[in-house]
Amino acid sequence: MKTAPSRTRTSAPPDDLAGGSPGTALPEWNLTDLYAGTEDKAIAADFARLSAEAAAFEAEYRGQVAGLDGAALAAAIARYEAIQHGLGLLHAFAQLLFSADATFAAAGQFFQTITERATAIGTHLLFFALEINRIDDAALDARTADPALARYAPWLRDLRVLRPHQLSDDLEKLLHEKDVTGHGAWARLFDETIAGLRLPVGGEEITLAAALNRLSDPDRAVRETAGRAIGAVLLRHAKLFTLVTNTIAKDKEIEDGWRHYETPASSRNRANMVEDAVVDALVAAVIRAYPRLSHRYYALKARWLGLDRLEHWDRNAPLPGDADRPIRWDAARSLVLGAYAGFSPDMAEIAARFFDRAWIDAPPRPGKSGGAFAHPTVPSVHPYILLNYHGRARDVMTLAHELGHGVHQVLAAEQGYLMAQTPLTLAETASVFGEMLTFRALLDAETDPARRRLMLAQKVEDMLNTVVRQIAFYQFEQRLHARRRESELLPEEIGAIWLGVQRESLGPVFNFSDDYRMFWAYVPHFVHSPFYVYAYAFGDCLVNALYAVYQGAQARGRAGDFAARYLDMLRAGGTRRHGDLLAPFGLDASDPAFWQRGLGVIEGFIDELEQIQADWNRASDTNSPDSPAPPRKILEY
Repeated sequence: MKTAPSRTRTSAPPDDLAGGSPGTALPEWNLTDLYAGTEDKAIAADFARLSAEAAAFEAEYRGQVAGLDGAALAAAIARYEAIQHGLGLLHAFAQLLFSADATFAAAGQFFQTITERATAIGTHLLFFALEINRIDDAALDARTADPALARYAPWLRDLRVLRPHQLSDDLEKLLHEKDVTGHGAWARLFDETIAGLRLPVGGEEITLAAALNRLSDPDRAVRETAGRAIGAVLLRHAKLFTLVTNTIAKDKEIEDGWRHYETPASSRNRANMVEDAVVDALVAAVIRAYPRLSHRYYALKARWLGLDRLEHWDRNAPLPGDADRPIRWDAARSLVLGAYAGFSPDMAEIAARFFDRAWIDAPPRPGKSGGAFAHPTVPSVHPYILLNYHGRARDVMTLAHELGHGVHQVLAAEQGYLMAQTPLTLAETASVFGEMLTFRALLDAETDPARRRLMLAQKVEDMLNTVVRQIAFYQFEQRLHARRRESELLPEEIGAIWLGVQRESLGPVFNFSDDYRMFWAYVPHFVHSPFYVYAYAFGDCLVNALYAVYQGAQARGRAGDFAARYLDMLRAGGTRRHGDLLAPFGLDASDPAFWQRGLGVIEGFIDELEQIQADWNRASDTNSPDSPAPPRKILEY
C-alpha cells in the first residue's frame, strides 16, 4: 500500500512546462507531520484509542447532557473536541494522499477505509450536539455564564443555527452512517473518473488538467484542439457524469425535505452563517451587472483578438502582446512573499513556512487532483496546499490565493478544532485578499505603462472568473436542482441549462459550439459542495471593499493599524460572524449598496480599458504621415 513520503521530495517539470528551466524543482509536500505512511502503527493505535474514547463518551453522556451544569458541559465539549480532532487528523491524511494520486488503487482503498472507520466512530458522538440543541435557550444562556463554557459560546451559537433542521437521533445516525455509501461514494467515483481521464491532444495523451491549461495557450489552434478534446471525452462519459449529478441532486432534495430547508441553497447558507437574503442580494447584483461587466469586457476582448465572435476556448486566451512569460517557481515564491511582507511581515513569515517546511505540493502529474486547495488538517499540525503549477501568471495568483487560505488557517488554529473553521464566505475573503495584495504589488512595481495596462486587463479577467463565472455556476445549480425536483435529467437537458446560463453571463459575443454542452461535468464543486461557488464572488466583492479601506489607511499613514485589525479578523476563525468581523472596517454586507461597491471596482477597471480602446481608435482615425503611428497591436502591453 502506498506510503506517505518520509522526507521532502521535489519533481523536475518537463522542459515544456513553465515552472522554470529544465531541472528546476517543484516542491512536493511531506505528509509525515500527519503520519509516517499508511502502514504507520500510530494509525491503528489512534483508531483503537478514539474508538474506546468515543464509546466511553457515549456511555457517560448519552441522555445526560440536559442535566449538566456549565462547567460539566464545558468539560464534555472539550472531550468531544479532542475525539473529533483525532478523527480529523486521520481523515486529512487519507484525503491528502488520495488527492495526490486518485488513480492509485491503494490510495483510494485507504481513503475509503479511513472514511468508513471514522464514520463508525463518529456515530457514537452524534447524540451530543443533538442533545445540546434540545436544551432551552434560556437555560443554555444561563450556563454560558460559567467562564469554562463561555469559551465555547461561538460554537454553541452556530450549533443552534441548525436547530430547526435537526432530525431525530435515529435519523441523524442513519444519514451519518449512509454517507459513505451515498454522497461520499458518488464523490469518490467522480474524483477517480476525472483523474483517470486521458485526452488525445497534439499527438499525445494528456490529463484533463493539462488540457484545461491549454485553453490559455496563445495559439488559437491549440486552444481549439484542447477545447474540442475536452468536450469529446466528457461526452463519452456523459452517462456516468449525468448519473452522478442526478443522484447527488436527488439525495440532497430528500435530505433537504426531511430537514425542512426552504431552498436547495439554504443548507449551504446556514453552514456559512449567512442569511438567504444576503446571498440573494449578492446574486441579484451580479446578474444585473452582467451587461456592464462581462458582456462589455468580452466584446472588447473580441476586438483585441481581431475576432467577430469568441468561441468558448477563447475566454481565457492571452491578450495580443501578452507573451505570458514563464515564471519560475523561485520567482513566484519571491513575488508572493514580497507582496505579503509589504502588507505585514508577520503574514509573510507564516506564508514562508509553507515553502520552507514542505507544506506545498506543486507539480502537475497524472492522477493528481486538478485545480488547487488549502487543507487545514487539524489545529495541532498545520495546513497543506495543493496546486498544479505550470508557470503562468495565473498560477502565481493561485499560489497567492491558496497561501491566503493557509495563513488564515494557521492563525485561526488557536481557536481549537471546533471553532477554527471559518464559514466559506469569510474563508474566501482571506484568499482573495492575498491575491489582491500580490496583484497590487506587481502593478506598483511595474514601470512600463504598456505592461501595467496589460496587467490590469488580466486582473479584470481574473475578477470576472471569480465573480461572474461563479455566480453563473450558482445559477446553473439553482436551475438544475429545481428541474431535478420534477424528474431525472438527461445529459441534453443539463447541457441546455449550462449553455443558457453561459450565454446570459458571458454575453452575445460568444458562440458556444455544441462540444461545450458537457463542460459542466468537470466542475468538482457541483459534486463535492453544492452551492459552494457563490462564496468566491462573496469574497471578491468583499475584498474589493476591504482593499479600498486599506488604501485609505495607507493614505493616512495607518496601514499598520489596518494590517493588525486584518490579522485579528483572521485569528477569530469561526468565533465571530461576518457582521462583527467587518464592523471595525466600517463595512456592512447586509447593506444592498455594499455589493455594488465591490462590483464598481471591476466596472471601473473596464471603464479604463474602454478608454484605452477609444484613445487608440482616435489615434488610428486621425493618423497622418506627420503624426506618430498608433500601436502596432491593440493592448500590446
